[in-house]
Amino acid sequence: MPRTVALPSQYARLIDASAALPPVRTGVVHPCDALSLTGALDAAARGIIVPVLIGPAAKITATAQDAGLSLTGIEIIDAPHSHAAAATAVALARAGKVAALMKGALHTDELMDAAVDSAAGLRTERRMSHIYVLDVPTYPKPLLITDAAINVDPDLSAKRDIVQNAIDLAHALGVALPKVAILAAVETVNPRMISTLHAAALCKMADRGQITGGLLDGPLAFDNAISSESATAKGIVSQVAGDADILVAPDLESGNMMAKQLIYLAGAQAAGLVMGASVPIILTSRADNSWARLASCALARLVIG
Repeated sequence: MPRTVALPSQYARLIDASAALPPVRTGVVHPCDALSLTGALDAAARGIIVPVLIGPAAKITATAQDAGLSLTGIEIIDAPHSHAAAATAVALARAGKVAALMKGALHTDELMDAAVDSAAGLRTERRMSHIYVLDVPTYPKPLLITDAAINVDPDLSAKRDIVQNAIDLAHALGVALPKVAILAAVETVNPRMISTLHAAALCKMADRGQITGGLLDGPLAFDNAISSESATAKGIVSQVAGDADILVAPDLESGNMMAKQLIYLAGAQAAGLVMGASVPIILTSRADNSWARLASCALARLVIG
């Protein structure tokens, strides 16, 4: 049964927003610890997903027994180890037998290596990227941060896809024209700082229709992007500055630190999703609680529609 405890506000909003949509048949990859298995079963109990558990059947069953969880009516596909579970899950997605994937108790690289395989993976014309959706107590609206999990040092072409993936997710959340801040350490173009050149180029790509559906500005420093007072003090005239919906980090390290600082120091509630594959990938962290896993499943449900 669903947990009776009240969900935190962001998670409740995401789950409520997806409530009218059908549950998503989801391949749950190697759910061999209590947290990942509980997250999948909670999402199933709330009607968000229909889980297909993929991994060592005996280990999944033992995990459920140890955690006091029932697997009655839940489909299990036996795979001998985590690598095989990832490959099996991707094959099911390619065949249209599941509409989303959810990471269980395996390393991100194991799942994503199978997903990006050029011959048997889930590639599209887009680069895959991860987007955090954060509810920051000191910010008036949901804040998307990308990419903090997949693309280590993206070039301009990859950043174009990263931006478009984030815009598409914002649309699924009901933001008609998301404001996208391309971040750097400064708000002016500096030829010695590649992040500022990328920011300027991405804005021009949006002007030329190579990025659609959002309003871009950059380079913007973090404070300019989220604080209208800071933007005004620096004389920045922009529809994005101080009111961003999406923050695009220069690289994975800065994006990851930014998101986790907001989570652990500012009390932000976080959900997340991988976009750009042929199916959405719910890429949860081992540190995520069950609420975050529920909300990430709801994101996938919203994207599929």
